[in-house]
Amino acid sequence: MTTATLSSSDVARDITATFARRRMFAFGIPAVILLYLTYTFFAFDLPGLAARARLDNAAILLSDFWSHKTHVTRDNRSGELVVAIEGENKGTYPEGMLPEWVTREGDVTRIDLGTGHMVTYDDAGARFVVPGYGTIDVRPVDGKLALTAPEPLPAWINAADNKVTVTTDAGRFNYTRSKVETFRYQAGWELFFFTLDSPFFGKGPLELASLAMTGDRVDPARSNIGYMLSEFWTNKMWRHGDVAWAIFETILMAFLGTFGAAIIALPLGFMAASNMMPFAALRFAIRRVFDFIRGVDGLIWTIILSRAFGPGPMTGALALVITDTGSFGKLFSEALENIDEKQVEGVRSTGAGTLQRARFGVIPQITPVLLSQVLYYLESNTRSATVIGAIVGGGIGLLLTQAIITQKDWEEVAYYMTLIVLMVMLMDSLSGWLRRHLIKG
Repeated sequence: MTTATLSSSDVARDITATFARRRMFAFGIPAVILLYLTYTFFAFDLPGLAARARLDNAAILLSDFWSHKTHVTRDNRSGELVVAIEGENKGTYPEGMLPEWVTREGDVTRIDLGTGHMVTYDDAGARFVVPGYGTIDVRPVDGKLALTAPEPLPAWINAADNKVTVTTDAGRFNYTRSKVETFRYQAGWELFFFTLDSPFFGKGPLELASLAMTGDRVDPARSNIGYMLSEFWTNKMWRHGDVAWAIFETILMAFLGTFGAAIIALPLGFMAASNMMPFAALRFAIRRVFDFIRGVDGLIWTIILSRAFGPGPMTGALALVITDTGSFGKLFSEALENIDEKQVEGVRSTGAGTLQRARFGVIPQITPVLLSQVLYYLESNTRSATVIGAIVGGGIGLLLTQAIITQKDWEEVAYYMTLIVLMVMLMDSLSGWLRRHLIKG
């Protein structure tokens, strides 16, 4: 009885201790995670980051994604007036052509920003009429800028001796001693289809459709629809032809990198599998090579290869080949080690040699795994090729980087990002379709 009683108490004590340990882990692990998050909160200065955040700049950036601005600039020395979309030479209105909201009579230029906001340039200086506030008059006096406006000045007016800036919802106005400039923001990607020098600029969809089907030829040497496609494809602002080629380069980098790595990794996977390669030293060496290749990030390989071979899409494809060879080698060797040996034995019983056993006993078993992994990496490498292209100077990644560096072509950034997302979605759909038809028969 005593022994039984002691045994029962020991069991109860062990159970209680087990529950106590589990309770400690249940509360201790979340407590450690919470403590670490608290440390990172202060170590990375998240309060300071939030304080430095400029939500107004973020709002301007987002608006630049879906809108464009037109610059109306007058040189205060020569009196020359230039109206240009996004301030680019390729978007400059030719002589005698102005947008409907800009009128010029002699030396007087009037700019209607809408909702009653009106800017006027004249010989004396410039005036900006803001509804609900009044008239802001700026004119040069003795080498400085004299500002006349209702007092007190609101926060959206910044005035100094050499520059006056006015920012409103209707547009922005800058006056310096050398020039006066007004920016009008409008929704849409202007000149996306046709530039200002195109004979099709300013025409609506119905008018374009009529010209394409029944209208007289604009150029006697070619059809109107062919002329339209040519004008769209060679658009100097948006460069649709160059963008299409960049998309093709990006997909080509992903395709060559993925399938090149798969072709190299398949025989190496056989050599790294314990049930395929009897020499342990060789298996160990090949697996360490896989670890080394995978251990170095693809961007590092890209930088090394661009230094060795120079920039170009092929350099990006080689970087993907090296990176994915390590990943594929590990995945393929593990798939080989998990095959059903009975199928291999059945093929061996027919007198088949080593290559025949691999062809008819091993390959059919691992094909679904191989195809699934290769197609997944093809989809993933389509995204990776965008970043790699920014480094090696090829593909859509290069155009995206150039647009970001300018700090002004954010609508082009949005355009390229949209194309990248569509490209990834297309590759996802394609890989899914191939997976269903190849793996499931």
